[in-house]
Amino acid sequence: MTKKRSALGTWGIGVAGSAAACIAVIACSDGRSSVPASDTTVSAAEWPAYGNDAGGSRWSPAAQITRENVGDLREAWRVSTGDATHDDGSEGAQSGCGACHTSDSKFEATPLLVDGRLFVSTPLNRVLALDPRSGELLWRYDPRIATDIERNEGFVSRGVSHWSGAGDGPCSSRVFLGTIDARLIALDAESGEPCDGFGDGGTVRLDEGVGEVQVGQYGVTSPPAIVHGLVVVGSSMGDNRRVDMERGVVRAYDARSGTLRWTFDPIPRGPDDPSWADWSPEAAAKTGAANAWAPLSADPERDLVFVPTGSAAPDFYGGERPGDNRFANSVVALRASTGEVVWHFQVVHHDLWDYDVAAQPSLADVPRDGRSVPAVVVATKMGLVYVLNRETGEPLFPVEERPVPVSDVPGERASPTQPFPTLPEPLHPQGWDPGSAWGPTPADLESCRAQAGGLRNEGMFTPPSLQGTVLYPGYAGGVNWGGVAIDRERSRMVVNVSRIPVWVRLREREREGAGNQLGTPYVMEREMLTGPSGTLCSPPPWGTLVAVDLTTGALAWEVPFGRVPALRELPGAERMGSPSLGGPIVTSAGLVFIGAAMDDAIRAFDIRTGEEVWRHELPAGGQATPMTYVVDGKQYVVIAAGGHGSIGTTFGDWVVAFALP
Repeated sequence: MTKKRSALGTWGIGVAGSAAACIAVIACSDGRSSVPASDTTVSAAEWPAYGNDAGGSRWSPAAQITRENVGDLREAWRVSTGDATHDDGSEGAQSGCGACHTSDSKFEATPLLVDGRLFVSTPLNRVLALDPRSGELLWRYDPRIATDIERNEGFVSRGVSHWSGAGDGPCSSRVFLGTIDARLIALDAESGEPCDGFGDGGTVRLDEGVGEVQVGQYGVTSPPAIVHGLVVVGSSMGDNRRVDMERGVVRAYDARSGTLRWTFDPIPRGPDDPSWADWSPEAAAKTGAANAWAPLSADPERDLVFVPTGSAAPDFYGGERPGDNRFANSVVALRASTGEVVWHFQVVHHDLWDYDVAAQPSLADVPRDGRSVPAVVVATKMGLVYVLNRETGEPLFPVEERPVPVSDVPGERASPTQPFPTLPEPLHPQGWDPGSAWGPTPADLESCRAQAGGLRNEGMFTPPSLQGTVLYPGYAGGVNWGGVAIDRERSRMVVNVSRIPVWVRLREREREGAGNQLGTPYVMEREMLTGPSGTLCSPPPWGTLVAVDLTTGALAWEVPFGRVPALRELPGAERMGSPSLGGPIVTSAGLVFIGAAMDDAIRAFDIRTGEEVWRHELPAGGQATPMTYVVDGKQYVVIAAGGHGSIGTTFGDWVVAFALP
């Protein structure tokens, strides 16, 4: 399928790894609630995990930067990682890397701060240790991935993980990196040298025991979860290639030795598997994927790891995998020490829309009947948010199975119902009428109405068809890998939502072995729904920032978020928002920091009201989630600014830090 460039980039990428009416706004108290802190403690001085804590709250107790002084925030330092020039710091380094630095490069990393060092990974899987005060390079590690191989989603790494507990001396503190060419690497946090005692010279191969691996189509893009001395890692794979894709196994390795401790496959492979009865033996034997490409989270005190899974293969036709496809499109709570399934909650039955659970499950403590209930918040591409009891998987707000449209494709049997939470309200419109199509010119408007009018369009969960089907929310919309931020003190969740309409069409395969979805009778085509000028056909805003009260499930506020640079001259452009990639963080001072939008900016919002209180231009696209820390009494906010090939933002390789004068 040809990728179509528009005002919003390509977005036409199939990765297992890789938003009509206004939503009501309900006013809530500006005061802080009495929600107790999560049982995973964090310090303002550090940011030791991808989401700060193991549970992915993206909350920091740092409070030096406030609503009153955030306007004084200035750039403190910036550093180039070397990816843009392919400079690895050595003599005779290769200069330039062609497309891997533009259309295929995606700087999505969130740095860590541990023991006075800032650790960041680049799209080329290099790891840099920086001085958090100045950005000075302390060491650099380059795994030297091949850049002349077509990658399933280009070159991307969302970050590294840290673990300490191996005694004294070298490698007592370790940085773990999962690479896009399927390696798990342990590095000495002090020197950047590989840890010899881990696997084979510091490396464990991940492309073994997962079925037939196609070169460039299997790897790791999200940082592993670290719990009880185990490194728990999922995988990313190019989806829609075939039925018998690589297996979406999740594996736990000993952080000291690299020894495999347990394996969880979301798809059962034999009668001994507890979910064997939910699959036909033929489908279970050949179906691949259902992989966890998004970040995992953990609750060490409860010995739990939370695994967000994607669709079983392929995404848009499920005739070869009948049934609900249990454990796919789910959050699966595993016993961290053994890999045993404790509970699971499926957000989509028999996925036909590429509605992976793309966001890290985020842990929160939710007030309920005068007590604090341990919860996990699951935000989805559909714009639906499920708040579940962390120990049992039971919904804390009611979930209803509602009828959805049936499939008219021969051989397909769509699920007759899907689970809808009654609260919170959907964060994304659940479908749209062609009569509400939008365009900045009469030609755009006419084209959008004509396109939508010729497609099957019965609301969300309308199955793919031979006629062509509107997907709204689209597979790249709703809440993606940026995830949510949890304000522990105010019991609020904040998240950015993208509203991207797409169409998908199945057509009968003309020649055996040609096209995608091999092993099925159909080839799949899909694109964004855009007019001739490249603007989206759905009415704006195309991006919003939303806050939800986790105590009541009510929406606290919603505001348009970001701008599309190509449309900046249009009247009302400031209210149109933009699709976004990356997520927010929240501080104790009540500030939400977020990059993510298409306009190369980082912003701060007041979590009480949704008011934008600060904005600063970045040297390149900030399609990453920021982080914050305090060193020598000064609070810094840091973001990776390197752009994103899928949406065509400004390319670069910068890590940028902000602080008060």
